[in-house]
Amino acid sequence: MPFYQRMGEVPHKRHVTFFKPDGTLYREQVMGTKGFSGVQSILYHHNPPTQVRATKKFADRTIEYVTQEHLKHQHFLSFDLPAGGDPVTGRHYLLGNSDVVMGVCIPTEPMDYFYRNADGDEVLFVHQGEGELQTVFGTITYRPGDYLVIPIGTTYRIVPADEKSRFLVIEASNEIVPPKRYRNEHGQLLEHSPFCERDIRVPERLDTHVETGEYEVRVKRSDVIYSYQFDFHPLDVVGWDGYLYPYALSIHDFEPITGRIHQPPPVHQTFAGPNFVICSFVPRMYDYHPQSIPAPYFHSNVESDEVLYYVDGNFMSRKGVYEGSITLHPMGIPHGPHPGKIEASIGKTETKELAVMLDTFHPLHVTKQALAIEDQGYMSSWLPTES
Repeated sequence: MPFYQRMGEVPHKRHVTFFKPDGTLYREQVMGTKGFSGVQSILYHHNPPTQVRATKKFADRTIEYVTQEHLKHQHFLSFDLPAGGDPVTGRHYLLGNSDVVMGVCIPTEPMDYFYRNADGDEVLFVHQGEGELQTVFGTITYRPGDYLVIPIGTTYRIVPADEKSRFLVIEASNEIVPPKRYRNEHGQLLEHSPFCERDIRVPERLDTHVETGEYEVRVKRSDVIYSYQFDFHPLDVVGWDGYLYPYALSIHDFEPITGRIHQPPPVHQTFAGPNFVICSFVPRMYDYHPQSIPAPYFHSNVESDEVLYYVDGNFMSRKGVYEGSITLHPMGIPHGPHPGKIEASIGKTETKELAVMLDTFHPLHVTKQALAIEDQGYMSSWLPTES
């Protein structure tokens, strides 16, 4: 769903001379996807982006998955994870496969470097805290409830304004876009889409830096992080235009689709990635058929794993979940409301729940970190309560 944006100064044509006030050239960079066939933007730098003083391998970022003996529903208490690190080094990876990884970050340190993911797009969901996403395309101010969508190859850093920050992190192996069924042939969001272009917040200002000195950009590629040293500030862009850029979308601007009877999870879909979807469960009116059962029916996701991250409110089909809870319901076994939740939902008119869902079409693997915060009794929570 990209739409054209332009910020700062750009020449009247592509690939023509564009001079600085001192008579030297700005350095043009075409940044695009799919080998010049996908979306792209053109950026104009004060310095050549290829002008690297030094490079070295910084660290391995291999995620350690575990082999589990049982196929079962699992519940992870992410608020039990320790705070620490910065918005990149502090990421606790909990679930993943070759298409996507999911984790949580509770940073306590500032980023004294810039970061670039060269493997795929990222979505950072802001659970707590405010601050700025500073990128080569400009700055986006974020607040709780924002999805920050960061395209592959974007140089950025996160600058929290609050001491208490918490992010849900989703890293893809390819692009993350709004669902195709919400867009027309030209890419415009349709009338039945639960959000529209007015809800998209693009960079609000372009801060062009001309400082020189020692600056580090860390680049992740194939689970290795490399360090690049520059003699100039990496956010040195004087202008850009195109269809590729980071943006913010607030979960509070997602308008829920409701009906006379229970609506299936695809109505909550917000983004699509390679073999996965991201959905938003937001406060909404319940079904209005006189005999409707608002709680979801038992269902078997026989071809997908379902992950829910609980943000706020009282999730109407669950008991024993808390703010920051993460539940994994794997493909192959049915899941659904906890005992008593179906009956309790009858006659209710609305829900105040707020949650983010990740559904993957290839099995997810669990990390050692996730097992350390697992609620061991979750699988048995569907058993009848003994009187």
